[in-house]
Amino acid sequence: MSVEKTTMTDAWIRGVVEAIHSAPNQAVLYLAGGASQALGWLMSVPGASNTVLEAVVPYSRMSFIQLLGKIPGQHCSQQTAEEMALLAYNRGLKLSSPGYPVVGVGFTGSLASSRPKFGDHRFYLSTRTSDRLSVSTVTLSKGLRTREQEDTVSSHLLLKCSPPKLLLQAIANACKVQAASVSHLTESDLSDEHETHFSEDQELEQLVDGKICFKVYPFSSETCTSTAERKIILSGSFNPLHDGHIKLLEVATSFCGSGYPCFEISAVNADKPPLSVSQIKDRIKQFEKAGKTVIISNQPYFYKKAELFPGSAFVIGADTVARLINPKYYDGDYGKMLEILDGCKRIGCTFLVGGRNVDGVFKVLEDFDIPETLKDMFVSIPADRFRIDISSTEIRKSSGL
Repeated sequence: MSVEKTTMTDAWIRGVVEAIHSAPNQAVLYLAGGASQALGWLMSVPGASNTVLEAVVPYSRMSFIQLLGKIPGQHCSQQTAEEMALLAYNRGLKLSSPGYPVVGVGFTGSLASSRPKFGDHRFYLSTRTSDRLSVSTVTLSKGLRTREQEDTVSSHLLLKCSPPKLLLQAIANACKVQAASVSHLTESDLSDEHETHFSEDQELEQLVDGKICFKVYPFSSETCTSTAERKIILSGSFNPLHDGHIKLLEVATSFCGSGYPCFEISAVNADKPPLSVSQIKDRIKQFEKAGKTVIISNQPYFYKKAELFPGSAFVIGADTVARLINPKYYDGDYGKMLEILDGCKRIGCTFLVGGRNVDGVFKVLEDFDIPETLKDMFVSIPADRFRIDISSTEIRKSSGL
């Protein structure tokens, strides 16, 4: 490549990466067998921490198996790339700052190596966002390039309107970044791409089925700063959402000082059938009307919510405290209760406790015997700061529902 073309390419790459870093999207990348130069490009331009949440190169066979949680049918295949992208997307949801769109990238390649290969030199790239799955497939002309050159091809951005959309182009497309591009493919190389769009109903079905771990509806008009990584979460069924819920979260947020307040509904219940898509959407409408952010997850248990939202402050009522510290809900095993709650504590989760009627008696945190090792993860919201005795159940009864 001439010095002039190299300079032009370097300037073009830098311009695209700067545009990606200035977009609000955050990405997790799982790359195996190629596209290594793209990581260097992303990380060498200032602002990488705005975009890259995590990058993993599962190069050994065991690393690959542990990433996928199974032995893949083929290491280098479209299906494997799609599975990697979905895993990266779910990982990104857990690591991303509140309110930021997430991109999951999966790449698997079989490029030139020190030993001749009988099969094609090829690679597969997949990206996953909340509503889109993109896949690009490239078969390279065998013997035309060195390993380094094939890695460059797998890392380079091509014309947006021309296949394939390689790694940077895929991220740029997912982040909705416009960019000119430079092609390193020849006429003898083969490429193909396709894209699948998901409706909201399909996204929610995937969530209920466990394919994606949660979906955020950022209805809040409040500005979220990148430093507000801690979530302040009020979980419940919200059937219906009422002023007591909104006031409780507001008071809890004032106690925390900083954080991203949001409501959370699990579409999957511990002892009931999962919510239908129409039921989920009906509940979501309440938050849209109120201008409050809501997360739809598929985890009914708090220790599982803690794994999804590490470092979060969960806002709960005294009635929930009664269940959390009752060994009855841990197979009657007091030690198991301590172990599970200590696990929540180790990943930085706390519980902010508001007073609530329990068996007809108004109770606050101080009315419960919290195990000594767990006391510092429970924080009381004084009754003089918050007390509303009405519940969603009572509202439904009074409404004849």
